[in-house]
Amino acid sequence: MRIIDLHCYPNTDPWIKSQGPYVEALAKYWNRSWTGKTEAEVIEEFKQARTEAVLVAFDIEPVAGTPPCSNEYVAKMRDDNRGVILQAWGAVDPFKGEAAIEEAKKAIHKLGMLGFHFHPIMGHFSVDDRRFYPLWETINKLRVPVMIDVGTTGMGAGMPGGLGAIIRHAHPAAIDQLAADFPNLGIVAAHPGWPWTDEMIAVALHKGNVSWELSGWAPKYFPDALKRDIKGRLKDKIMFGSDYPSIPYERIFREWGELGYSDELMEKIFHANAERILGL
Repeated sequence: MRIIDLHCYPNTDPWIKSQGPYVEALAKYWNRSWTGKTEAEVIEEFKQARTEAVLVAFDIEPVAGTPPCSNEYVAKMRDDNRGVILQAWGAVDPFKGEAAIEEAKKAIHKLGMLGFHFHPIMGHFSVDDRRFYPLWETINKLRVPVMIDVGTTGMGAGMPGGLGAIIRHAHPAAIDQLAADFPNLGIVAAHPGWPWTDEMIAVALHKGNVSWELSGWAPKYFPDALKRDIKGRLKDKIMFGSDYPSIPYERIFREWGELGYSDELMEKIFHANAERILGL
């Protein structure tokens, strides 16, 4: 069965360093070292998992004070590893204003990226903040999708003040507002959205331009309402993501299997919905 993994970080030193003060917090949260691998090691892990990876660039420079894991970097990693890496999400930090808008245009027109990923908690913003609407208008005109993290995160978890991050920046209500204001913008919610999973279910059902990938959580911990709606009302909107390197592929696939879904449904989750919704 084809497996498209919509949410993979490069897991190399440029990505590790781009996270600035969150590196220590992530190592504590996942209870393991948070260090980069070589590109060859990362590609081998994708091959062993038999996934087609969609890489995610990362830019929280205004908050972290560290250089981004740039669009050029992930685009080159994609181009150097065709057949293993399927595509790449670009990253533009909304606080960069006009520079973010120009970077968005470059990422699509020159680098051929899939769309853009946003991490509201780590970036210290909410996507429905009107200050950033010129960026959304630009992306909407580029006719590419966005992937937006929803729900809490391990970034800063357990640290004093959460390292200044505010989890409500990733509330489903922000996606609901953005989807209403830009009905032609394809929006992929990323992660199960806890502790607001029911609210995220409501948004995904109500907004035709919102779909959902469930990376970053061990499937056995999916809330019961989500497990039920995956095989029912949301069966044509749910897509697969791992949040690599957060959780080992072996565990993710084993626990997806333990949910007991039909092969027909898993075909939709693992590839068919992403093919239809994102043109992959």
